[in-house]
Amino acid sequence: MKEPRIAVVGGGLAGLAAGLACADAGARVALFEARPRLGGATWSATHRGLEIDNGQHVFMRCCEAYLAFLGRIGARDRVALQARLAVPVATPGRPLAWIRRSALPPPAHLALSLLAFHPLPFAARLRTARNVRRIGSLDPDDPALDAVSLGHWLRERGESDAAIDGLWDLLVRATLNLAARDASLALAVKVLRTGFLERNDAADLGWSSVPLGRLHGEPALAALCAAGAEVHLRAPVDALECPSGRLPALRVRGERIAFDAVILATTHEDAARLLPPAAGLPAQSLAALGRSPIVNLHVLLDRKVLGLPFLAGFDSPLQWIFDRTHAAGVDDGQYLVISLSGADTWVGRSSRELRETFVPALRALLPAARGAEVVDFFATCEPAATFRQAPGSGALRPPARTALAPLHVAGAWTATGWPATMEGAVRSGLAAARSALASLGRTPERVAA
Repeated sequence: MKEPRIAVVGGGLAGLAAGLACADAGARVALFEARPRLGGATWSATHRGLEIDNGQHVFMRCCEAYLAFLGRIGARDRVALQARLAVPVATPGRPLAWIRRSALPPPAHLALSLLAFHPLPFAARLRTARNVRRIGSLDPDDPALDAVSLGHWLRERGESDAAIDGLWDLLVRATLNLAARDASLALAVKVLRTGFLERNDAADLGWSSVPLGRLHGEPALAALCAAGAEVHLRAPVDALECPSGRLPALRVRGERIAFDAVILATTHEDAARLLPPAAGLPAQSLAALGRSPIVNLHVLLDRKVLGLPFLAGFDSPLQWIFDRTHAAGVDDGQYLVISLSGADTWVGRSSRELRETFVPALRALLPAARGAEVVDFFATCEPAATFRQAPGSGALRPPARTALAPLHVAGAWTATGWPATMEGAVRSGLAAARSALASLGRTPERVAA
């Protein structure tokens, strides 16, 4: 039997996972990416002599599909993974607090850490510990949970604004790319249950030891080529056609190319533009998923001011600070990246405005920074880093298979059961690969879940 020919549109993590899975299952794969690189929303560039990432991406030990993807492309040794969860939390003028786990079974493994979290009053810590346990009894797949926000649910259970905007925001904002008060309760429950409550070690944090381009894009390109896939860069898809009774086809640079199946692994906005109406995914429904931005501030200092790989901020406009000195190839001083999730407030601000706000905040948080000179400061922004993971978003996320059997969709915005993370993107690619192979009468068991 002739091997099926499958097109993958989009070279982000979803498209890379889908393309590799289909190629590994014996399909002839052609991947089309509009940009000159692979990696999607995870990319690197050289800027003012620094090798910078567009943003900081962390993962947890529970992100098993993502870790398997790294293993498949030969990049597993390019990430660091904590032996045990330990998150330092800095508050201006106060000693460090820590969120870390013990060797006890969940949820007791976090109890001491929450009860000792001194930036909150003790009564607030007790209330938070009780509400964490309550979340363990909720089902993230319950549609009723998607109809309300985490903030609403917490306020009904006595949480103060300070606790919601402080500790709860710290627990979920970086994953959901939205403030805790605004995020979907269903997705927050997924994060908290899977990451913190079901396994003792699930929330151990990992991060890239190298620039993201060397973690994802470059090794994935090599893996795809080794698997026999065609990879077309700088190849934007102008149209997707799926006429009744004929093979689906892509229009690329004016050429019409037919395939047995197509996996559309783009943003939800591009999917709305490309999908034909008969696919059953109305453009207005996809548009309703919205967008949520991430802003990253890059700060080069003349000396070392942070002796930890990362730090979370509390009672500060700073959310997360990462030391990327070694990864960026900086020899003198220290290179810090401040990551701001759900950053609607900061999108469109000038570097001068951002510097005037965040450099004083950095010095307030890190005493060692008060005498340091800022050698360089600039910002990068992903205005549509993720879909907006607010109440109601769960009902808008489609499955991998569309109403047209040869067409399939992938992306962290699809119905993976996970938030819009690297893990969600990889899972979506695998789901689309299984769907595409099954639609062609191929047994997709070789594609991991």
